[in-house]
Amino acid sequence: MGSQDVSGDEDCPFCLIANSQTDTEILMSDDELVCFRDTKPGAAHHYLVIPRKHIKNCKALQGDSILLVERMKAMGRSVLEKQRVSDPDDVRMGFHMPPFSSVPHLYLHALAPASKMDLRSQLHYGPQSHWFITVDKVLAQLRTCGRVR
Repeated sequence: MGSQDVSGDEDCPFCLIANSQTDTEILMSDDELVCFRDTKPGAAHHYLVIPRKHIKNCKALQGDSILLVERMKAMGRSVLEKQRVSDPDDVRMGFHMPPFSSVPHLYLHALAPASKMDLRSQLHYGPQSHWFITVDKVLAQLRTCGRVR
């Protein structure tokens, strides 16, 4: 994919996690993606899905990234199901918009239950947040514009 730097980044904490160079508990993984708990959870269930290959953030995605983002979304849903999240409609899934990404590596937030997030979490991940773009909006922009605006 044109939006990926295959070499990774040896200073990136998420590249270290993806390459099993930390003691982070991996909840789910495959050849392309890794999922683990957020260290500063914004909800009772808060997981991050990252690609193994280093991608800087959602603004670096291009039209050829649609399948990757769809797989990230599917893994987020799968880990929520595996963790017995009872209401699949009470979920927030998306990305922080630069410059509000705390780690310079693409990561999808999967949070539940969204209805029980506190004020701080609503500011960071809620529908009114200027810092957060839903995975569905990212996919729509990639399909129509070939990039994330």
